[in-house]
Amino acid sequence: MAGPAAFFDLDRTLLRRSSALALAPAFRAAGLISRRQLAKAAAWQLLFMARGASHAAVRRAAEDGLLVLRGFTPGELQELVAGSLERVLRPLVYAESLDLVERHRRRGEPVYIVSATLQEIVQAIADDLGFDGALGTVCEVVDGRYTGRATRALHAENKAACLRDLDHDLEGSTAYSDSHTDLPFLEAVGHPVVVNPDRRLRRIAAERRWPVLEFRGRAA
Repeated sequence: MAGPAAFFDLDRTLLRRSSALALAPAFRAAGLISRRQLAKAAAWQLLFMARGASHAAVRRAAEDGLLVLRGFTPGELQELVAGSLERVLRPLVYAESLDLVERHRRRGEPVYIVSATLQEIVQAIADDLGFDGALGTVCEVVDGRYTGRATRALHAENKAACLRDLDHDLEGSTAYSDSHTDLPFLEAVGHPVVVNPDRRLRRIAAERRWPVLEFRGRAA
């Protein structure tokens, strides 16, 4: 078994908003989504900002997002994300999250991003920020093109299962998240930490005496 590691949720934990929704205008410009779908993405952003998304709502939004990719190639998506990193995604990174990453690195602990966001998006951000690994939702590819169906959907308990598959010392590991929908993910490690938590997770953290961090700073 490998030693402890640190696992970071992506949206609202490493980044100040949803990465997939931040990319929606780029998807629109590339012809991937319609004006109506872009408006729907904006509505979802308002819902996430209000912290009102349930397990079912998050899963439904993720499934809708995968359907948008049908017929698109992984290479085309990777190119779109790479072109948006510096302008769209990097300005969303919390400075405090990168400080934590560096702290874990000094302890010799590998750092991972674990997110329900599409694997290609998670991987690009992880590579850009120097993480050791990235775990995201995987969309099925047939004949070189996305089908719009997930072969690995990282929601709720599935996120915790992915941690166990990595074979790290989870009792000594740390996980960071903002949402009550990530409770199984936080419970999978010995050191759960909540970041900018929604109301329900803040209450759970108080009951269990978990550390609560408030991130505000923007990474340089």
